[in-house]
Amino acid sequence: MWGWMALLWLVAAWTLAWTRFTWFDAFQQHTFAPLWLGYTAVVSALTVQRKGSALLTRRPWRFALLFPLSALFWWFFEYLNRFVGNWYYVGIAELGPIEYTFFATLAFSTVLPAVASTAEWLDTMPRFRQAFGRWHPIQVPHPRAAAIIVLIVTALSLAGLGAFREYLYPLVWISPGLVIIALQALADRSTVLGPLADGDWRGVATYSAAALICGFFWEMWNSGSLAHWEYSIPYVDACRLFEMPVLGYAGYLPFGIECAVIAALALNGVEFEAVPRYRRHDEG
Repeated sequence: MWGWMALLWLVAAWTLAWTRFTWFDAFQQHTFAPLWLGYTAVVSALTVQRKGSALLTRRPWRFALLFPLSALFWWFFEYLNRFVGNWYYVGIAELGPIEYTFFATLAFSTVLPAVASTAEWLDTMPRFRQAFGRWHPIQVPHPRAAAIIVLIVTALSLAGLGAFREYLYPLVWISPGLVIIALQALADRSTVLGPLADGDWRGVATYSAAALICGFFWEMWNSGSLAHWEYSIPYVDACRLFEMPVLGYAGYLPFGIECAVIAALALNGVEFEAVPRYRRHDEG
């Protein structure tokens, strides 16, 4: 029943986002968070239907931690965007600093819950699990040395964003996650890339695909909303799907891995609650 209610909420939020009712003028700029709360609830209901539970129902307090963590997570990307200027917001000119910060934080808080819920839903699909559960193993011969090199290179790339923005801007979506993974590796902690050594790509694949799916809906719903973002991306700023250049959607794939890294902090550290481990066919 609650899944159908969530679907009705999502349809109503979508309608209000893309229409301009005079009685809704005071709230017209703030439709992002209601849309994504509805989306997250709908995807969670689909997951419950397929496997009997979802993050939202199975571990509600852990799931709730994703919201403040998500807000901090995306504010960091807003900080990086100050150096590269790849996106900017329109339709918010009359919002004061405090009002903007409050409503932006609400919107940013929905990112991780949406991606994590979508990743868990994808993992309920047997073909998806089978395709990536026994894929190509990747083993790093000297993991600590590799972690040090990755940490140095990614830290330097982030430091150089302001000076070489036209060339380094894609690293906004790659470097932050690699920094965290490198630090975890140096501390001898499990990382989201660890299962790749055994050929288990499910964590990487589900979160990357989930971010791409969410990215499509982010861009679609953004295109008809009053308050929305627009892009200015060097060299690929053509052939757009909604506001986003088509090639820009590739950035959602590494962004999904970063979502996995941050979500793992709330979903019990290094374990993927949204990507449960299944036995392989050759196991007894």
